Amino acid sequence: MQFSVKNRDGPARIGELLIDNKRVTTPNILFVNTSRIKAPNFSDILITNDNQKIKKPTIRIGNSAFSSLTDKGKGELSVNNYLIYPKDVSKELHLGSVEYNKKIYECCIIPANKEVISDVLKDNDASLFIVANALQLLSQQSKFVEFITELREKIGYQRMMYVPCIGNPSSFALLAYMGIDFFDSISAIIAARNEILLFPTGSLNKNELNEIPCSCPSCSKIDGKAPEMDYLQILNHNYFALLDEIKRVRNAIALGNLRELVETRIISDPHLASILRILDFQYYTFLEERTPVVRKNKLLATSRESLFRSEIKRFQERVIKRYQKPKDVQILLLLPCSAKKPYSFSKSHRLFRERIFNSKNPHVVHEVIITSPLGIVPRELELTYPASVYDIAVAGHWDEDEKKMIRNLLKRYLEINVYDKVIVHVPSDIRDFVIDLIKNPIDTCIGKAISKESLDELSDVLKKATSKYDIARSSKRAYENMKALASYQFGKKISEKLLKNCKIKGKYPYQKIIDNNKQLGMVTKERGLISLTMEGARKIANSGEYWVEIHDDFTLKGSVFAPGVKDADESIRIGDEVIVLKNNTTCGVGVAQMNGNEMRETKRGEAVKIRHRA
Repeated sequence: MQFSVKNRDGPARIGELLIDNKRVTTPNILFVNTSRIKAPNFSDILITNDNQKIKKPTIRIGNSAFSSLTDKGKGELSVNNYLIYPKDVSKELHLGSVEYNKKIYECCIIPANKEVISDVLKDNDASLFIVANALQLLSQQSKFVEFITELREKIGYQRMMYVPCIGNPSSFALLAYMGIDFFDSISAIIAARNEILLFPTGSLNKNELNEIPCSCPSCSKIDGKAPEMDYLQILNHNYFALLDEIKRVRNAIALGNLRELVETRIISDPHLASILRILDFQYYTFLEERTPVVRKNKLLATSRESLFRSEIKRFQERVIKRYQKPKDVQILLLLPCSAKKPYSFSKSHRLFRERIFNSKNPHVVHEVIITSPLGIVPRELELTYPASVYDIAVAGHWDEDEKKMIRNLLKRYLEINVYDKVIVHVPSDIRDFVIDLIKNPIDTCIGKAISKESLDELSDVLKKATSKYDIARSSKRAYENMKALASYQFGKKISEKLLKNCKIKGKYPYQKIIDNNKQLGMVTKERGLISLTMEGARKIANSGEYWVEIHDDFTLKGSVFAPGVKDADESIRIGDEVIVLKNNTTCGVGVAQMNGNEMRETKRGEAVKIRHRA
């Protein structure tokens, strides 16, 4: 049994399992196949109590809820303990239940008890971990999240997790988002026995339906009415519902929008909504470590849960803790967001910027955009993810969660970043809940922010305010803007080191960092972050951050693959700019395809996509 991760989206991943000399893509469904219940033809992998030879990849269960099978086929993967038994028993009983097979087989049944994880994993090389009491554990939301996240942390990135009995079309997305790889068809069978049809939005009894519920291959063959559906018809419908949703989940992972799918699924199930909220509020570090810093696809923030996404919280934290505003700006201009991203490419922001640049001294003005779900976005960060690609529903109404979030961020920002004057050019629905945070605010918005009256007022105020300062040069402001971006991306120490004695060339948004006629890096609209050259990498190589060390005998020709990684900075996230070192010498620079911890423990897959090498 071999497993490798092919794609990632937060803790979720698409993997490839080689079992019985056949390949299975994960996440996937183990379809039950017994003498009484036959798996559908479209199943990729089976779970069975039958020791007869089966052509499809198979996990065989013995001494379990299915049967008392003890005769294991030679070379077959077998599980010799119960999948379902009471969760709340003593630690000793839990450990006794796994002792028999934990050193023998490539899988291990692990009790859903946090206290036993370390004991079970000791000297345990299993590839697949089966959560024995998942059904009971799921009913306790906090304990479920605590156990699953801790198990995933401790088994690492290259081992699989299977939760029996609890996966269904409405929960697949959330469970995969937590890092679970395998589910089974037991929920579909139990539901069919109870005349219940499964859907991604929940489940319904056949007698609640006025018509045949869908056009799946099973339902499309039925001539009668829904209440007349028999067990096999319902079961086949449920099987197709499982298949459709697991494919939808895999596609979402590949596209990088699984979180959006999760948020649509939990709406119909308060229990799942509770699990997601616990995950967001209490396990941010778990999510953030596995969340990329760069994405191209749009981030749809259409629900309350979107406010608490790990990439959004990370952006907010970096703005407060890392980011440093341009040094010489004296006037803060607060602006509303725009539907088009990046903001400066929108009609409204072109109008704002036109008035700014028509003032006597535009480069002393610092633009900061107020928006949900990000809170505040300094203009220098508008190309970064997620500021460059988010989309929200605009209704002219701000709920209390949004107001609280924006007020908190703006208050913290103003405590760190000091300005002589603050101009508030936002509509009244924003102004009313931020104005009290500002000392002596200058309000320039009359009705709509882009009305002629508002823009004229903004022009008048800017001309008067900017005339009181020495003229700021555009070249110096470009340098300070780049330094501000670098502080957000790398932190203050690397920002200072990278930009020392440099000049900025090029037209926004495509700009280059130049030191003694050598290019150190470049910013593009597409990536939104600084991409380093070899010269830039060498300049910051001894900063102690964003480094990947490769083995002495590894020859860097193309990408750095995981077996070649000797060590890596644990703060690295997917999409980060990283420096590749060999014997303390800079030999390459590129973009991380794994986080630092995964690089250190994984033996398969691409770790760094190299851009330049020595």
